[in-house]
Amino acid sequence: MRNRFKVLVGLLGLVPWYGITANAADVDLQPGAKAPAFRLPSQDGTPVSLSDYRGKWVVLYFYPKDKSSGCTIQAHEYQSNLSKFEEHHAVVLGVSLDTAESHKSFCTQDGLTFKLLADPDRQAATAYGVPLMTFKDMKFDERDTFLISPKGTIAQVWRKVDPQKDSTIVLATIDSQSKK
Repeated sequence: MRNRFKVLVGLLGLVPWYGITANAADVDLQPGAKAPAFRLPSQDGTPVSLSDYRGKWVVLYFYPKDKSSGCTIQAHEYQSNLSKFEEHHAVVLGVSLDTAESHKSFCTQDGLTFKLLADPDRQAATAYGVPLMTFKDMKFDERDTFLISPKGTIAQVWRKVDPQKDSTIVLATIDSQSKK
């Protein structure tokens, strides 16, 4: 029980991540780069590809674990701002190592209506250069967010994001870039 508390507190970023290590990413995407393609199952079992959203802003956020404290906060922030994203012709896609079944349970329990994508083989995480974090026998993705422009290029990258502020920051970026 105590170890789970350390993991949850560490995931929230409230204390240093003692015992948690990260494997460095081989990819360092920068604004202007072509966004890597992916095809992953969503919580309802249907496959989702980046190409499904051509012509729209895509918020692709990687998070550690369904139903953990920080991830729940982050998901609720995106859900509460979802109509604002939609006004900007933007879709929100959350990605983690969890299964589609786990995502379905998370969405049902927390009233999430945007897509959560299962990436247990780290296909998308590797393509986007998201570091793999480990704690004992647990593995999870670092909390990173990518904004993909309607043209399919990386517009902005945020690493190790704050789950409470991520949605607001991304929304403000879309708003400012839409006015250009």
